[in-house]
Amino acid sequence: MRAPRFNPLHLAGWLFADMLLVLALVAMGDQGDPLASEAAAKPSASPSAKPKPSKSPQRTGPRAVMNKPVKVAIEAAPGDKDRITQRLRAVTAPHRGRQAAFVLTFGRHADPGAGGDYAHEVNSLLKKARPDMFKDATTRDFWKGGASAGHADIEIYFYTY
Repeated sequence: MRAPRFNPLHLAGWLFADMLLVLALVAMGDQGDPLASEAAAKPSASPSAKPKPSKSPQRTGPRAVMNKPVKVAIEAAPGDKDRITQRLRAVTAPHRGRQAAFVLTFGRHADPGAGGDYAHEVNSLLKKARPDMFKDATTRDFWKGGASAGHADIEIYFYTY
């Protein structure tokens, strides 16, 4: 005699995993914001006193990453490290003083291997081009189909401060 194709017991693992996910989300949502409770606990000197504006804004809480990347592109021959570095400095100049959280680089080439290699070469020169901007930044190399070699599309996700 053949066993039925559908066995409800097979769904038990998925049900358990889904329930565990819901419980984890509920637990994380119940934690609250520790910085908000600290700010509420500090009373001001007087109810009518206004805080004095400072020259630099006070930053509290953890840094976040911007939702939208800064998109730039460079053109330089593969292997020409000086030219790649020069182009990276030029396209990132408007963003001096910011720090990158992570960078996605898409090397254009008809061959996926060569495109990925070019993206890796570009990413390896980011810290040389702008050491302060790309310090501790995570990079990822990708291939993007295209007929021309020596072109990279770069998406830089900066920290909010």
